[in-house]
Amino acid sequence: MDYFTVKEAGEKWGVTARMVNNYCLAGRIPGAVKKGNLWLVPADAEKPKDGRRKEAKE
Repeated sequence: MDYFTVKEAGEKWGVTARMVNNYCLAGRIPGAVKKGNLWLVPADAEKPKDGRRKEAKE
């Protein structure tokens, strides 16, 4: 399985590395593993929805 660092995942998803780190800490990225002080995100992982915003009502 291929993995990205949080920096690479952030660039791919258009968010900061800190935001990806927060997603990992909260368990919102399935398959993310921590090796020492480095989070590894699976290459096929989907970007979690941003919980800070509500969906627009139609």
